[in-house]
Amino acid sequence: FFFLLLLCAAGTTAAGASSPSAYEVLQSYDFPVGLLPQGILGYDLDESTGRFSARLNGSCSFSLEGSYQLRYKDTIAGYISKGRLRDLRGVSVKVLFFWVNIVEVTRRGDDLEFSVGIASADFSIDNFLQCPQCGCGIDCISLPSSSSSSSSEEKQSRRLGLSETYDVGLRNPLELSP
Repeated sequence: FFFLLLLCAAGTTAAGASSPSAYEVLQSYDFPVGLLPQGILGYDLDESTGRFSARLNGSCSFSLEGSYQLRYKDTIAGYISKGRLRDLRGVSVKVLFFWVNIVEVTRRGDDLEFSVGIASADFSIDNFLQCPQCGCGIDCISLPSSSSSSSSEEKQSRRLGLSETYDVGLRNPLELSP
């Protein structure tokens, strides 16, 4: 939460006006903020074409349902329009033993359809109301925050998502269907 406040404050100009954050831009196109992980450093958007790119401070990954992993590269790019992200680059999901690029996300009512080209999966929008955190997704609350048995280096690496990957419980199982 504190990091998001800093991110918003960093976008404020000297005149007092502010640019929308990447998360606010997502919302303006009818997407939930949780499609992007915490820590977006900046973004570019050509409103006439919808071409966008968003930058993280490095790659980011976390688990979904204990068996699927999501991975974001340091730059995420594609085209955005109302309710549709297409030609995505920089986001992938591990299915079995292979990393597969997520190429499109479409909003259909209260569901989001994620496409990897040959297959897709639907999830409730409720699963994306919070931004996931690198390393632990949305389940970061289970991390010890003030345990005297953990060293300060361990606490710092957990906050930065550098320790083991933690599971994120989604309400719908990830089922890819042709």
